[in-house]
Amino acid sequence: MATLPAGSKPVRNRTLLPLAAALVAGIAAAGLILTTIGDRALAVGFVAAGLLIAGGLYTFRRLFASDAAAEPVVDWAVAHALAAASDDALAVTDRAGRLVCANARYESLFGGFPTPPSLPVGDAALSALGAAGRAAWRDGSGRTDALDVSGARVTASVERVNDEMLVWRFAGVQAVDLAQTVQTLIAGHTGDRLASAGVMTALVSPEGRVRAANRVLRLRAMGHEEAAIEGRDFTRFLITDSSGQVRFEREGTTGTPLRVLQIPFLDGEDAPMLVALLDEETSAVNSPAIGGSASAHVRSLISLLPLGMALVDRDGRFVHMNDAFVRATRVNAAAPPLYPGDLVVREDKAALADAVRRFAGGAAHATDMAIRLADAPEEPVAVSIAAARGLGEAAVLISLKDSGEEGKLKRQVAQATKMQAVGQLAGGVAHDFNNILTAIIGHCDLMLMRHSPGDSDYDDIQQIRANSNRAASLTRQLLAFSRQQTLRPQVLQLPDVISEVSNLLKRLLGETVRLEVKHGRNLGPVRADPGQLEQVVVNLAVNARDAMLAKNPSGGGMLTIETMTVTAADVRQMEEDVLPLADYTALRISDTGTGIPPEVLPKIFEPFFTTKEVGKGTGLGLSTVYGIIKQSGGFIFAESEPGQGTAFTIYLPVHAAAEASKAPAAPKEKPADLWGSGTVLVVEDEDMVRAVAERALTRQGYTVLTAENGEVALELLDRCDKPDLLVSDVVMPSMDGPTMARRVRARYPDIPILFMSGYAEEQLRKSIDLDNIAFLPKPFSVQQLAEAARDVLATK
Repeated sequence: MATLPAGSKPVRNRTLLPLAAALVAGIAAAGLILTTIGDRALAVGFVAAGLLIAGGLYTFRRLFASDAAAEPVVDWAVAHALAAASDDALAVTDRAGRLVCANARYESLFGGFPTPPSLPVGDAALSALGAAGRAAWRDGSGRTDALDVSGARVTASVERVNDEMLVWRFAGVQAVDLAQTVQTLIAGHTGDRLASAGVMTALVSPEGRVRAANRVLRLRAMGHEEAAIEGRDFTRFLITDSSGQVRFEREGTTGTPLRVLQIPFLDGEDAPMLVALLDEETSAVNSPAIGGSASAHVRSLISLLPLGMALVDRDGRFVHMNDAFVRATRVNAAAPPLYPGDLVVREDKAALADAVRRFAGGAAHATDMAIRLADAPEEPVAVSIAAARGLGEAAVLISLKDSGEEGKLKRQVAQATKMQAVGQLAGGVAHDFNNILTAIIGHCDLMLMRHSPGDSDYDDIQQIRANSNRAASLTRQLLAFSRQQTLRPQVLQLPDVISEVSNLLKRLLGETVRLEVKHGRNLGPVRADPGQLEQVVVNLAVNARDAMLAKNPSGGGMLTIETMTVTAADVRQMEEDVLPLADYTALRISDTGTGIPPEVLPKIFEPFFTTKEVGKGTGLGLSTVYGIIKQSGGFIFAESEPGQGTAFTIYLPVHAAAEASKAPAAPKEKPADLWGSGTVLVVEDEDMVRAVAERALTRQGYTVLTAENGEVALELLDRCDKPDLLVSDVVMPSMDGPTMARRVRARYPDIPILFMSGYAEEQLRKSIDLDNIAFLPKPFSVQQLAEAARDVLATK
């Protein structure tokens, strides 16, 4: 499991996307709008034109704008999941050289969590690691192949991320794990079983040093089963006579001749070698092949190896397959294949058969190739083919690597990259489409000021404005998808949230699934974002619907939504360690679907985990639900019984301030008069938005100055008096809003500032280190702009 110390910051992705991708995203968003609104004329005439043309062009400019606030943030939970699933050892260090994150393979490889480059390796490797780290800070990446860990060669690559962190990746860890596994097998009970069969085995390092040996080899080589043989030169124990026969040096020339078998279970010249020694029968000393008994011992040895191996005879038929090979190739034990070609797809049969035939005929060097198994053609498998000598009827050794986990990791990384790219596009399109909607809504407001109810154009203008607001709700959905939505936590009652979303649930569930809602009494209020809670309910309901349809494709089933009060006394009786002792309002969503198997239940909240078919599930639904609930200070638990259904229970803490006063506080009345006075400087790069803001504020009595970017605004301030209010966009070319605002504050420290943007307020505030600022999200109406300007000036 990846570890992340408290206080660590997320990593920002600065990838820029091309115009073509932005236009494609615009087309996709237009399709989404058409599907969601259901109004074809509106979608084609208004949304499609605005989104395809303006949204695509503006997204191109925005994606190349240098504003850190608009960049997506990668959640560390995703990083944790990918690090834990990686076959490589991963570690992250910050600018101060501190270890920020590392996965379990890193801990296993180095015996803990040492901070790179100070790792338990040789002096030369330490120097090479330090040079790679310095190269990464200087050039962006570094690499060294000079690491020797447990006798296996490990490659270290270092990548710089965002000028803040280094990602250290140690490839070849699988070889270390496999070598350690083989070493443990030889030194343990497996080696004893081989010794009982007369097979002497040893694991020898690339330098010829013994890393492990079973007891019979220790006895024959050193005279005692418990002799310390590790670290000694293996060749010193053997001698060769004039006829080329190999014997133990301790037994002399009168000892029993030996047949030496070298099994290359790892790739590379620097990999450790598994060596098996077999006593030659007297009658077989001059025979080119070992006897049947010894051949059986070799098969036993291969069967014990964790690496998938198979022996093939000179006619291309399988002689032996070990268990790892059977599992990896999904062989049917009841009807095993005769030839290796029977395991692969039709396109790979000829290439595999040719390779086997070539090595059976005496080819000297091994070869690697990728094949596709007939039972899993979408996951290529790496195969190594080599000639086998002295193994009786066996002529070819086939070894393979089960790349199922590797393929799974690649798909997860591809999915994460796709989601990140789509999220960035969605956020960019939504942001720029908000500018268009701001102009449309603003001009509608200005036109309505010149028309009264009953005029021939009044209803048409109202219809345009209403449809613009509907389109604005779609942009909020896009921003929520890209995690750039402004959060608006409120004190609310759960039944109100359920009531708002119930109509949508009925459409999502269809006519065959029954929805039942039950509300408890004396429910305490909770503090959360109602939009996010609605998203939680929708995600859980959609999962429940899919589970019920999987159980009964013809339809049927019941989805039950319940709210209840859970007191501190109830929590104490639950004896739940995770749930702190407090008063909660609980939301329980249960279904009558297929249920979740016990082995799957602990994984359901992990990012990218899904039980749906490939391409039909993102694996982010429940992880998003978990994140929303945790962000709201709550807890979520899942209970399931296979075949009976699943229930999710959400506990949200009762809002203490609201609980103290059951009666909601009366909203503070704002003065109806929006008339104001003073000078307002409006800085906005979009001409249509700047024009609406200027006309709206001018009608309210303000003197308005305008500038199209930050540099022009600073030049304007050099020629005019101090304005009473600065209204600025955040993302602008040349100089962005926060940079311009800091320079204005240096000149006028007490000037109030109102930022307007289509991006999330929370993300913007993290990048704007200024006091006494207000925020107005786009799209906004003329009245909302006037109210915001009045409120900011009133607090001056």
